[in-house]
Order: sequence, then structure tokens, then C-alpha cells
Amino acid sequence: MSHTKHFEIEEVRERAVLVGIDRGDAAWPVSESLAELERLANTAGADVVATASQKLDTPNARTFIGSGKAEEVAELCRSFAADVVIFDDELTPSQQTNLEKIVPRDVKVIDRTALILDIFALHAATKEGRLQVRLAQNQYLLPRLRGMWAHLASNRMGGGVGSRFGEGESQLEVDRRMVRKRITSIKRELKQLSEVRALQRESRYKSGMFKVSLAGYTNAGKSSLLNALTDAGVLSYDKLFATLDSTTRKFVLPEGREITLTDTVGFIQKLPHNLVEAFKSTLDEISGADLILHVIDASSPEREAQMRSVEEVLGQIGAQDIKRVEVFNKVDLLDEGELCALANRHHDAIAVSALTQAGIDDLVRRIAVVASAHDRLVSVLVPYDRGDLVSIAHERALIVREEHGESGTRIDMQIGPAYAPLFDTFLIEEDKSKAS
Repeated sequence: MSHTKHFEIEEVRERAVLVGIDRGDAAWPVSESLAELERLANTAGADVVATASQKLDTPNARTFIGSGKAEEVAELCRSFAADVVIFDDELTPSQQTNLEKIVPRDVKVIDRTALILDIFALHAATKEGRLQVRLAQNQYLLPRLRGMWAHLASNRMGGGVGSRFGEGESQLEVDRRMVRKRITSIKRELKQLSEVRALQRESRYKSGMFKVSLAGYTNAGKSSLLNALTDAGVLSYDKLFATLDSTTRKFVLPEGREITLTDTVGFIQKLPHNLVEAFKSTLDEISGADLILHVIDASSPEREAQMRSVEEVLGQIGAQDIKRVEVFNKVDLLDEGELCALANRHHDAIAVSALTQAGIDDLVRRIAVVASAHDRLVSVLVPYDRGDLVSIAHERALIVREEHGESGTRIDMQIGPAYAPLFDTFLIEEDKSKAS
């Protein structure tokens, strides 16, 4: 009888020091911003061993923080045997180079943008997702190549957090011309994939089907909500950026009308502009929707600031004028007093729990109301040889009454503007006069 030994490989997590500046009048207090940065670091595989912050109106041009504070950070790295220092804002290439000269030689210096790109590299599941991440990484790398050479010469990059750039390629082989060439090549591939996605979107638009997009801060529970509504089986973890690739599912409203629901990448404060650009075709799913469900983590102490961040990105992608319903998720984590305060402050919002299914029926009813807002109430007599139109009526309209007569099926229904013209020929006389 043979015995097989099982060896568990323990994940080696890096030790990180976080650094931010307190601007005083910023929308996010530095403590909250650093708390979010810690969650990002944890998602990327690092444990935070120390944090440092400094009151500054604007970042120091040379070292982001003052030189004295930079020395303090270097000392923290030595004291806690840190592997990486993560700055809460994007560093300029020269700031990064100067900081690398101050901290111990084996400590990496990265910024929030590099960390987010790193997480995206971990979570990209589809070809399009991976290309979008690679594009943003290369655009980020391009102005930093000179600094990278010094960085690599001193053997800083190693592995781990902040080093998953180029999917394992040696950075030494990359020069500016090659990076530009790669950017052009990735853009070309993305354009082809984007055209396929656009065709799929176009066919959905032409179908006249009502389109709902879920948008929200990362980890607000959009994927869980999509699963609660449609049993979509979409990956949903309590992690930042668990979903990068959009997922579209059909959903049948109680009255029988079919709509589509699309889950999209989560937003975050200080979302790198490169990422908004790289994920443009994915984000187009939001800007092409008839209704946006703005999903909010009701239990987050930063929920108001998170809502503002989402509104900001919706503005960047041209979706600010699309009809919106605020959906406060995770209300199972609130007590009665907190629920009342939430209802008073956001009286038009829907409170749900994707986990317990509470409020899901209310949400479906609200979607149905918005979906039928532009419907026409019509009466038609459809000949028996036009069963295709009867099927469309059942799939795309709200049937009020249906009767089978000698010459065909009489249907009284509420139908959207995309489908109403199909029935114009068969309108019953009183409706013809209204339509003309």
C-alpha cells in the first residue's frame, strides 16, 4: 500500500509600507484612502506592516513627500524588513527614481496606479481583459523606462507586488521603440475585439431589448446582485476588482418582457486614466444602456465618497445623462436605525441584499416601471398567419388582454417604441386615429 505525501505550498506574502499625503480639503480623508490602499495591497498579495502620511497642500516635486519624511519611510522599511513601499498617488518617473535612491536597495517603490494595474493583471480572465491590462501597463511603463533601467540594474524588481508587468518578460529587453510598437499592436488587436463587441451590442440595440447595466464601486456586490437576479454563476468574491470582464445575461420581467442585464468592471477613487481608456470598450456597455443600476455598498463607511467617485467616472465615459436607479446592497449588515437613516437620505433608492434576497422583488418592479415608461398602449388584431408577431408581443410587451376571434388574435398591450411600428398595420381603428 503506497502512501502519497501532500505538500502545501505556502504563499509568500510581501511586507508593505504605505505612504500618503493629507491635503486637508481632499474628498477622501488620508486615513480612509490609506485604508483602501491597504485592501488593494492585500488583494495583490502583500501585508501592510506600517503606514506614513504627511500634511502637504501639493506633493513635493522631487520626492512626493518631504525629504525628511522620505528618510523616515526608509527607516520604517529597515525596521519592518519591508519589501515594497506603496505611494497612494501616481508618482512621476523622477519622483520614483529619487525615492529609490533613499529607501534600502532591495525595496521596491511603486504607486497606486502600478498596484491597481498589478491586481488587474492577476484578475484578467478573457483575451480582451488581458489585452486591456497589457495596454494600460505599457502606457504606464513608457515614460518610466529610464528609471526602470536603474531599478533593474540594482536588482530591485524581483517578483511579487508591482512586478507582474509584461507577463514575465525581461524588462531589460524592452526599450522605448519596442514598447511603442507593442502599444500599437495591442491597440490593433483590441480594435478588432472591440468591433466584435460593438457588433454584438448593435444586434442587442436593434433587437429593441431594454438594456440595464450594473455600475458601482469595486466590491459593492454587482456580480452577487447579477447572480441573485439571474443565477448567472458569475464569479463573486469579497475582493477588490474580482470582476474585470463584462457579463451580459437575459432576464425576463414578471410581465413576460425580456431585458438584458450587464455586470461591468468596478470603479475606484483615483482610477488611473490609462485604465479608463484601456477598458473603453467594456465601459461602453454602460454608456449604451437604457438604465444604470448604481450599486452601492450600504455597509461601507465611505459609501458617499464612493458614490461620488462612480458619478465622476460615469461622467468621463459620457453616461451622466442615462436614467439611474441607486441600489444599496448589503443592507443585511445594517441595523434598523441605519436602515431608517439610509431611507431618509436616499428616499428614491432601492435597498437590497444579494445575500438574503431581501428587496430583490422591489428592484425588479422598479426596473419594470422604468422599462415600460415609454410604452404605448395599443390594441391590435393579428392574423393567425402572423404567429411571429404574437411571439414578439409576448416577449417584448406587457399583455393587458388577449382574445382569439374569427379573423385573428386581438391583443391589448403596452409596447416600447422599438417594436410598436411592427404592429401599425394591424392596429384596431380607434388606435389608428391616435397613431396618426
